[in-house]
Amino acid sequence: MPHSIVTNICEGVADCVAACPVACIHEGPEKNIKGTDWYWIDFSICIDCGICLQVCPVEGAIVAEERPELQKTPQ
Repeated sequence: MPHSIVTNICEGVADCVAACPVACIHEGPEKNIKGTDWYWIDFSICIDCGICLQVCPVEGAIVAEERPELQKTPQ
């Protein structure tokens, strides 16, 4: 099951983007409620490797399950 980036906790650090082996993490189109950039995981590409969880310095920004209600995904 893919991971999710919690949109309103993400601070746009983007360590996860460089670390992702399948390039499934993308920048959101605007700022989140904290006023920071944020990223989202494409569930259809994510291979559930967990590297994003390991490299993210923001506690609680990534959860180890597919939670579309927590991750704003641009359409």
